[in-house]
Formats: sequence, structure tokens, C-alpha cells
Amino acid sequence: MVKRFYPLLAGGGILLAVVTVVAAQVSGDSSLDPVSMTISQYAARDGGGAIETAMAVLGLASLALLAGMRALDAPVHGWPARLIGLWSVSLIGAAVVPSGTVWQGELHGVLSAAAFVSVPAAAIQLVGRLGQDERWKATARPLEWLTLASGLGLAAITYVALPGHGVMIGLVERLLLTAEVAVLGVLAVRLVQLTWGPSLRERIGDRHAARDFLVHR
Repeated sequence: MVKRFYPLLAGGGILLAVVTVVAAQVSGDSSLDPVSMTISQYAARDGGGAIETAMAVLGLASLALLAGMRALDAPVHGWPARLIGLWSVSLIGAAVVPSGTVWQGELHGVLSAAAFVSVPAAAIQLVGRLGQDERWKATARPLEWLTLASGLGLAAITYVALPGHGVMIGLVERLLLTAEVAVLGVLAVRLVQLTWGPSLRERIGDRHAARDFLVHR
């Protein structure tokens, strides 16, 4: 029974994290510039703790997603599972470790880089596998496009962080994060459908059968 709640924890956690981050950006200090500041820099100066909370929730939701996919015997074994696990651990680590000192800031940078690389790498391998699985085939095409967007975003942030001297790095990082969270969101939605869809259809069918029985009595 616990396995049936993995999809709800994954989908609900991802949605909650997205709403929290958006709310923090909208209602944050006007002196903080999300276009030029990375998420870690923004979180360090914001002081409200909303960004850190969202990162932890997203990391835990990703672990629930991975557990749910494994429970349904999805083709996520091997490197995709390891990479999603790395993404989750990196997010949770970045949420727990303060970012006040220089070494803490450097650690945040390492954790962020590990997280940003892991999702596109996992998605590249999952596209082909999911396309060959009838249960997950519907996610292959949108996942393919999101993987492409994540790859382009990863290339863009690498350029901005090195020869680009950090110009608009905050904007590029947020667009990359949006694409990567969308990858997880697509998987979470399909996981919910596969886990709860059949039982929901059965309950609806039972209601229709009961109604027809009463009508034709």
C-alpha cells in the first residue's frame, strides 16, 4: 500500500517546490536580482529559507519518484537511477549546508553542478528505454524534447559561467532548472496515471454499473 503513495508524494512534492520557488522570487527583496544571481546566491541573501525548503522538498520528491518507478519495474535501473539519486542528494545537501562562508559557497557550486548535469544525463538514457516500454511510451516524445532543452540549457550555463563572465547566469540557471523539473514532472504524471489510473477507472465503472442497475430495475 505504501508504494501507491510514492506517485502522490512525487507529484505533490514537485508541485509544492515549484510554487514555493516562484512565490519566493515574486515576493522576495526587490534588491535581489534573479537574472544575475544564481539560485544559491539568491537563497544566501534572501534569508527567508523558502528556497532551501523548496530544494529539500524537490530532492525528497525525486527520491519518491525513483522509488515509485522502481516499484512499477520501470526501465530506470542502472545509471538513470544513480543519476536521479545524485540529483536528489545534491539538492538535499545544498538545502542543508549553509552558504555563508567561502567554502560553503564553493560546496554549493559543486552540488549545483552535480544536480544540473545529472538530470539531462539520466533523461538521455531514459528516452530510448521508455520508448520501448508500452506503459511508458507516451512519455518518450515529450521527454525527448525536454532532454534537448535541458542539454541546450546545460551548454548555455557552461558558456555563461566560463567565457561569458556570469552575464545573466541567474536567468539561464532558472531556465535550465525549469526544463529539468519538467522532465521529472512528466515522469511523475505518468507514474500517477499508471499507479492510480486503473483503480480510478474501475471505481468509475462500478458507479456506472450500479447506476445502470438501478435505472433498469
